[in-house]
Amino acid sequence: MISIGVLFSAVTALGLIRLPDVYTRTHAASKSSTLGVLSVLLGTFIHFWFNEGIFNTQMVIAIAFLFITQPVAGHLIGRASYMTGIKVAEETVRDDMGPALEKRRVHFEDAMDKAAANEGTNPEEELENK
Repeated sequence: MISIGVLFSAVTALGLIRLPDVYTRTHAASKSSTLGVLSVLLGTFIHFWFNEGIFNTQMVIAIAFLFITQPVAGHLIGRASYMTGIKVAEETVRDDMGPALEKRRVHFEDAMDKAAANEGTNPEEELENK
């Protein structure tokens, strides 16, 4: 199990070096490193539980914490990169986030325009007039 973790960690390092942009590197760093670290921790947990007779609850908590937080962190880093305008690699086939963000931007601008147009009015008066 620990050897599998080392293999996944090596793939992570290779991906960080070889992949072209921040999005694919983030994918490599979040997905394969999660599997690598989890495999090492799980192998260590199994070793100590079966060979030494020690059940380490902190190791179980660490495994659960990493399993939940590391992919979310990778997603948030990628999303923040996209929001700040970092371009995708030329090899990228499609951009799913561009049209979705454009819809949200237009909706936000419409809401801001509507709020600016209603700035001088009292919301309670508007409700009474309707």
